Amino acid sequence: MRVDVPDGAPVIGRVPVRNIWFLFLHAADLARFLGRFGAEVEAAPDLPDLIARLLCEAVEARLRRNLSRGYVEAQADLPRVRGGIDLVRTETRGLLLKGQVACRFAEHTLDTPRNRLVRAALERLAGHLTDRTRAGACRALAARLAAAGVGTAVPALMVVAADRIARHEADDALMLALARLALDPDLPTEAAGSRMLPRADREEQFVRRLFERAIGNFYAGALSRAAGWRVMPGRRLDWQASAASAGIAALLPGMVTDILIENGRLGRRIIVDTKFTGALGRSRWGTPTLRSGHLYQLHTYLTSQERADDPLSRASEGLLLYPVIDRPVDERVTLGTHPLRFATVDLSASNDAIAARLSALILAPVTSPPSGVAG
Repeated sequence: MRVDVPDGAPVIGRVPVRNIWFLFLHAADLARFLGRFGAEVEAAPDLPDLIARLLCEAVEARLRRNLSRGYVEAQADLPRVRGGIDLVRTETRGLLLKGQVACRFAEHTLDTPRNRLVRAALERLAGHLTDRTRAGACRALAARLAAAGVGTAVPALMVVAADRIARHEADDALMLALARLALDPDLPTEAAGSRMLPRADREEQFVRRLFERAIGNFYAGALSRAAGWRVMPGRRLDWQASAASAGIAALLPGMVTDILIENGRLGRRIIVDTKFTGALGRSRWGTPTLRSGHLYQLHTYLTSQERADDPLSRASEGLLLYPVIDRPVDERVTLGTHPLRFATVDLSASNDAIAARLSALILAPVTSPPSGVAG
């Protein structure tokens, strides 16, 4: 059985655009915006068009309230002191004889990394949209930013990551997340480029990254810390090694889980591994089978962490989570002392249904009786 998306719904990597928006908001820690922009999301024919619609709206709103400013380091030879004095430059250039002094100071400007990122995103979208009207709107907003003094140099990722957004700048958070998405080299577009991967493969890569990050952030927001839940994405696991040779530590492969979830009050530890592929493969005889590599990996994650002084480690649970691609799956087994679950989530369902399914996969212990196939 193949699960299809609604007739006529635009898809990316076999996921409807409206559900890509769900994944994106969770991946960007912006789930609070889920209830907004419903009409725009449903009307967008593809992801670049959706990003352009919302980014233009966000930039227009920011321009109406004035763009955020920042401070940049500047230097100039001035007739009066401003900021600090550069003594070496002042002396070597004989500026005092000219009635000047070399100064270093912080300048309040609109030409910030945040605003440059947004301008670059608008310009990139303008070149990738098939709708000429929307492309023109992007170019017009980019021109307004340029007229306000925002430069063209795209800031480095580390500079953007260091930009802390204040609580009262929530709309800026969405605007910047959209801008980063627009500049993503894997963003599926119809425009020609230097990447050699077919469009379908690029879409698959793009959605895979969204899926992995969105699941971790969803659980971080959905599972209550007050109820004892802790969610740790990207947790590194150490081998419980003994009698090791001197060089083995450098040669052992690393282990990094997608998500580690714990609740000490309930005595539960769950390792979640997400895979953006079909849950089932084929045996040599053509019969459906769980993907052996995925099973071995998850089982190793669980058994390699067993320690006598850590009771949770001996009964930890494993969840392999897939999107529904060929058919929904929900199967469970206990191997040794570890319950394992192999489950799918239907990314063509409604946002509420996706959220309910993801919550149920964690809140219902793996050891409970299976309820049958579910997506």
